[in-house]
Amino acid sequence: MTRILVVNPNSTAAVTDSMNAALEILRTPGAPEIVCRTLTGTPAGIETQEDVESVVMPTLRYLRENSADAYVIGCFSDPGLAVCREAIKAPVLGIAESGYLTAAGLAEKFGVVSIKKGSIARHLRQIRMLGLEGKLAADRALDMGVLELADRKRSIARIIEVGTELRDRDGAGVLILGCASMGTYRAEIEKALGLPVVDPTQAAVMRAEGLLRLGYAKIA
Repeated sequence: MTRILVVNPNSTAAVTDSMNAALEILRTPGAPEIVCRTLTGTPAGIETQEDVESVVMPTLRYLRENSADAYVIGCFSDPGLAVCREAIKAPVLGIAESGYLTAAGLAEKFGVVSIKKGSIARHLRQIRMLGLEGKLAADRALDMGVLELADRKRSIARIIEVGTELRDRDGAGVLILGCASMGTYRAEIEKALGLPVVDPTQAAVMRAEGLLRLGYAKIA
């Protein structure tokens, strides 16, 4: 059986557990094995550029030390994506990149639900790099940290509030959840807003599976 390794670069196991639960829908007969793991000795939440930079080399080391047929970096800042792709002889997917590319195929404009305002500049840099700036309706922040997102009731209410603004004020036709830990909230948010909602971790794992099924061993 082929194996997709999803690595959470922050040290909060609850985030990994949330990703793992959201990926259960993809564990079907004949599909690759999906394994989720948590780094240790890294920030509890990746919320600043300093946090992002601090986990790049630990992420690369972990991928080098743990064999898989494809890898997913489970953080919406895609830390270390370029260096891991250069060093690892297997497909390496970032969840943010995968989320943007998936959403771009679902509607004319996508909206991003960020955790904090400080995340927005990082997101915009990657969106521009991907050539998708014209597809962005807006990027709005929850003003909640990674650890706060574990409060399900509060998180869903706030995501729906921000998602409503993205839909009604900004014209977004699809929403992207801008954190790896939000995936288990997807169904409730879609029902409340009447829009497709992209869990970037699901998007990245499906993209990895597609590459494996088509026989692509390495992303350039």
